[in-house]
This record gives sequence, C-alpha cells and structure tokens, in this order.
Amino acid sequence: MSEITSFPPPSTDLSILLLGSGGREHALAYKLSQSKRVSKIYVCPGNGGTALMGGKVSNLSIPWGAPPAFNSIIEFAQSNKIDLVVPGPEQPLVDGVEGAFKKIGIPVFGPSPQAAMLEGSKSLSKEFMFRHNIPTAQFRSFTSDQYTQAVEYIKSNPFSSGRCVIKASGLAAGKGVLIPETDEEALEALKSVMVDKEFGDAGDEVVVEEYLTGPEISVLAFSDGYTIIPMPAAQDHKRIGEGDTGPNTGGMGAYAPAPVATKEILDRVVKESLEPTIKGLREDGEFNNTDQ
Repeated sequence: MSEITSFPPPSTDLSILLLGSGGREHALAYKLSQSKRVSKIYVCPGNGGTALMGGKVSNLSIPWGAPPAFNSIIEFAQSNKIDLVVPGPEQPLVDGVEGAFKKIGIPVFGPSPQAAMLEGSKSLSKEFMFRHNIPTAQFRSFTSDQYTQAVEYIKSNPFSSGRCVIKASGLAAGKGVLIPETDEEALEALKSVMVDKEFGDAGDEVVVEEYLTGPEISVLAFSDGYTIIPMPAAQDHKRIGEGDTGPNTGGMGAYAPAPVATKEILDRVVKESLEPTIKGLREDGEFNNTDQ
C-alpha cells in the first residue's frame, strides 16, 4: 500500500508499541511518527485510520487484555525489540500494563496500576481528594450491597443544591455519569446503575455526588513524580443533544485552549489540584515503584 502520510525519515531505530483502537491512538500515532527518533510504531489493534497512515505506522492484530493476556504483547515486544509502550485507553493502565512491561525492562508511558486507580475508581479518587484536601464536590459512596442505603441517602436531600449526580465508580468509557434533574430521576438513575447494571461491573460501586453548576474544564499534565507540566485547558462536550441536552456520551468533541481558563484559574488548578495530587501520591507510596 502506498504511503498516504509523509513523515521524516528516522534517525534512530526507536520502536513504539501503541495500545488501543480509537481516535486517541490515531492522533498519538500521527504525532509520534513525526519524531525523527522514531522508526516504527505498531498500533495494537489500531483502526481504519491508522491502517491508512503507512510509513512508520502499521496495525498489529494480536489479542490482548487484562493479565495474563498481556503475555501476547509482551512476547511480541521482546521479539521485536520494542523500546517504549504507550497505552492509549485507561483500562490497560488500571489492569497493570505498566508493571507487566516494567518486569521485562521496557518502559511504559503511564502510571503504575495503583496510581491509575485514580482514574479507574471514582470512589477511590474522591476519597483520595478528601484525604489530601483537594477541592471536590461533596459525596458519598455505596457498594452493590448498599442499594437501600443509597436510596435513603438520596431521599434525604443531602446537598444544598437540591440535586445530585450519580456516577458509576468504575471505568465506563466516559458514559458512567448520570445527571438527573429530580429526586425521582435520581432514584431511577441509581437503579439503572446498581440494579439493572447499565454499565456492567463499573456500577458495582456508585458515587452519589453534589450537583455543581458552572463552566467545566479539563487540565491534563505531565509529571515525573515531582515536576508538573500542565497542558492547555480543554472543554469537552459530552451531551448527545443540541444545546447540551440528553445523556452523556464518551465525548462529542473537545477544543483547547478553553477561553474560560484564564491564567488565574490555571494557577489555581496547579496549586489546588495538581500539586497536592502529586504530593498525595508520593505520601501514599504510589511513586515508590515507578516514576509516573
């Protein structure tokens, strides 16, 4: 197949294994391929877009998943002298891909399984924020055998805003947050997550959180466990309908930088959220085994 995208010729033989099949992985492959240090990128399993890129990029059809299924890509990485593994989705990080490759001496761009649980469990992340005095909405978590208690908690109208948000604690492809407008809708949302298992095992634990209003931004950052390099703030539009209506999707588009994120706001994000998060991970011992 002829090359569709032109990339600079490689000046080193750095080989990268990129895990995932979404648009995120397509974008990562595109940018990584522009580095002169990179000679080859295997996208596993990749998608139609990455299949058309050509040049340094090729799809890799090897099944993998949670341990012990990492064995298949570990064997490939060893046989093909992979220098770096880049997981695109959150799930392999939560499943321990960083630790699996660390054992064989191949670095992974991503956190340890313990640190990744800040993304993998909303309940754990809320407890982490509370413990380390990081600003967050009021909340209470309930496990699958506490459905009755969760119902009574919602009926007690525990938040000053008079509304709550229902969140499946586990990973749900960005769709596990329900925003009811009434108590009746909140109870129905709770039932759909905890009883009807709308989000599968992700709903084994549920966070009932205070509803907050206002512009929302996302600020991602790079860190080695001490230094923090924030990226530009982004705004994600998740509702399926026009005018920000309807249920959440995995993301209907995002743009950056977000105009609402002034320098003052970004400074607060760094001081009040990012810095205490990295400090809290160190205090909790999550950086003892690996740099993030």
